[in-house]
Amino acid sequence: MLGGMHGYTADKQAYLNRLRRIEGQIRGIERMVDEDVYCIDVLTQVAAATKALQGVALGLVSDHLHHCVAEAASDPDALDTKLDEASKAITRLVRS
Repeated sequence: MLGGMHGYTADKQAYLNRLRRIEGQIRGIERMVDEDVYCIDVLTQVAAATKALQGVALGLVSDHLHHCVAEAASDPDALDTKLDEASKAITRLVRS
């Protein structure tokens, strides 16, 4: 869907806000390492940032299914393509 509306377009600002918060978390982790904070405390923050990114990813998958896949439902070839894309994306997420 290059150049067109994407499934997340309606929630774009919310995604950007979440990503900015995650960016702040990452900067905080960097500071913690720089300041030699106890490793378990750093790992706790890494886990929190990872969970936050996973939340963004799951939201994007849901948006893709509800928008892009649903839009392709009337065209069997397009539907197969969109479902294959979603399946591969989910596989990448599960493996990460």
